Amino acid sequence: MIHPRIKELSAYKTETTPCKVKLSSNELPIKFPEEVKRKIGEVVSSLPLNRYPDPQASELKEVIAKRFGVSTDNLVLGNGSDELIQYLTIAVGEINSPVLYPIPTFPMYGICATALGREKVEVPLKEDLDLDLEALLRAVEEKRPSLAFFSYPNNPTGNCFREDAIKRVRQEGVFTVIDEAYYHFSGKTFLADALQREDTVVLRTLSKIGLAGLRVGVLIAKEEIAREINKLRLPFNITYPSQVIAKLMLEDFYPIIEEHVQMVLRERERLMRELSKIEGVKVFPSDANFFLFKTPYPAGLVHAELIKEGVLVRDVSYLPNLENCLRVSVGFPEENDQFLQAMQRVMKRLC
Repeated sequence: MIHPRIKELSAYKTETTPCKVKLSSNELPIKFPEEVKRKIGEVVSSLPLNRYPDPQASELKEVIAKRFGVSTDNLVLGNGSDELIQYLTIAVGEINSPVLYPIPTFPMYGICATALGREKVEVPLKEDLDLDLEALLRAVEEKRPSLAFFSYPNNPTGNCFREDAIKRVRQEGVFTVIDEAYYHFSGKTFLADALQREDTVVLRTLSKIGLAGLRVGVLIAKEEIAREINKLRLPFNITYPSQVIAKLMLEDFYPIIEEHVQMVLRERERLMRELSKIEGVKVFPSDANFFLFKTPYPAGLVHAELIKEGVLVRDVSYLPNLENCLRVSVGFPEENDQFLQAMQRVMKRLC
């Protein structure tokens, strides 16, 4: 029989409504040149797909280690960061000890905790969407969690939390996971701590830099910690195509990725500035490749009206402190222009 906690679990949801402009999933807007497509085709066509891939993904790990300035011994690769979050939830602390995280945040922290039967300690963010340190410390004292997750920058709010607040929670003996999925857009990191301490790990991913379809997540930790987490890794969890395509992109075509990351950073500032000019719209600061905005109208209504305009964003208004809020990913300049034009028309209709 299926355990009751699984029956009560809500699966992770994504926006799947077909729209001409899709700005809902925090993907990197990138169009690979024909040379890249041709090379990908060559390396994939030469794979012995009847064989299992390298179980350690050794060549890919070498390239990732070089890109992030670490040793391969510091790395554990996962089928996306989601798999690594699950491993950490299994590995750190006793199953009957709680898992701590602020809300709203990336839902997989709670999903993995629930799936394993671990108590969830959810601490709402303050009105400014930063950590409520006093509430976090009270939760630590009362619940004694052994594991904490901090999305940095936070999804869906887009901001990086106070570094000192995270470190203060860690001082209470809580193993701390810093999820840096959007590191390439913030430049802020706890990497030095992860390499030196046994109570801190960093998560990164290739999904936000144009390779979401490959599902490659990266855990970075001190060698001893990485070795223990690696014991949980499912065999052959990084597929042959994912290994060779990711290696190719990070070795031969990384400048293309960097160029598009820089484009997103420029477009983020422009898009936020122009959206702020629309009467009634409030834009929140962001360190990521997306940002929050708020209107005076129900977010579900604005979301539906934007779909009529052929633009898909994310309705996040059901989350704590995010009433009337939506999240929009930064796209190509022309997609951002279409979003701005659609927002202008929608706001005029609703006023």
